[in-house]
Amino acid sequence: MLRRNITPNVLAALADTPVVLVHGARQTGKTTLVREIARTEHPADYVTFDDPAVRATAQNDPHGFIDSLAGPVVIDEVQRVPELALAIKASVDRNRKPGRFLLTGSANILLVPRLSDSLAGRMDIQTLWPLSQGEIEGVRESFIDRLFAAKSLKHATFARKGLPLVDRTVRGGFPELIQRHDEARWRSWFSSYLDTILQRDVRELANIEGLTAMPNLLALLATRTGGLLNYADLSRSVQMPQTTLKRYLTLLEMTFLVQLLPPWSSNLGLRLVKSPKLYLCDTGLLVYLMQADRQRLASDPSAFGPVLENLIVAELRKEATWSRAQPRLYHYRTHTGVEVDLVLEGGGGRIVGVKVKSSATITADDFKGFKHMAEAVGDRFHRGILLYGGTELLPFGPGMYAVPVPAVWQLTD
Repeated sequence: MLRRNITPNVLAALADTPVVLVHGARQTGKTTLVREIARTEHPADYVTFDDPAVRATAQNDPHGFIDSLAGPVVIDEVQRVPELALAIKASVDRNRKPGRFLLTGSANILLVPRLSDSLAGRMDIQTLWPLSQGEIEGVRESFIDRLFAAKSLKHATFARKGLPLVDRTVRGGFPELIQRHDEARWRSWFSSYLDTILQRDVRELANIEGLTAMPNLLALLATRTGGLLNYADLSRSVQMPQTTLKRYLTLLEMTFLVQLLPPWSSNLGLRLVKSPKLYLCDTGLLVYLMQADRQRLASDPSAFGPVLENLIVAELRKEATWSRAQPRLYHYRTHTGVEVDLVLEGGGGRIVGVKVKSSATITADDFKGFKHMAEAVGDRFHRGILLYGGTELLPFGPGMYAVPVPAVWQLTD
């Protein structure tokens, strides 16, 4: 079994917090992770609300259900019984012993008010994304912490080992697909995966039937990955009122299919774009929705570029959950079109900018966005990193580096 890199975070939370929630998209390995923790490192009973009988019991008498649990317990898919939140709160208020409840959920707890509001101050939340490239290869990446370290980055060569970049993006990071090597089998799995989420999970969260437009909307969003979210334009494209569109996008966020990258902002008087950028949770899912394949991505840079950017955003979002720096992620774009794909803001407001380029060719223009941001934020700017398709880590001016894409998962402690 692959060890997940957030495991130490979960164990640390269980040591000092009464309720720990591991949430993330369906099929990212949440159940496997918490059951292994309960078996080996934090002994606990296990119940799942995927079992209709258990779910009905908890819904009928939430307080009685919680009171019947003798010791530490894992409760799987807790979002399916939101009535349980007040019962857990009451139990924790009577006994705040750490590690009593280890919960999992396939809906973003921060967007489910009844659960998040009831357990505020009593719960530690850990997000489990699909497998990172490092987890697949059995290492714990430290790329983000290297970027925020005081030491300069030194020249290095990164070998093209393991799967080529295109293959990594097509496969994605869902655990079920790691042992599958046939693209047709991947497509079959994603088809079933989306049917399950859109026909069951989204409908349960929304409590409505009129979701027939959701698959088409998701496919359209896939064609706009890495772009600014424009509600008016999307509304026209799918012929859907903006109020409905915004509700559907919230549902896609709640189930972790779509993630938004907010704009970086400051009080510096800059005229910055205020719209978020849109990405999917996994590049395998993205490629499936694009109806693309390895051959197309390998031969068409205009198609592969946004997919590679999505890969980097997803990988750094995963690594941010276990890095020491714990940065917040943004994008940077001015009204004149100067942009930095990804902004990592760490402790003390230090900023690392990241741009993604699939080509192995480097030009001075590739660093313009970093220089603009550095002039705007002054000493807060720490580094500018151009992730590119070459093999050499090269300095490109003070605090600026061209870094091979594989360094994201090859740089480890």
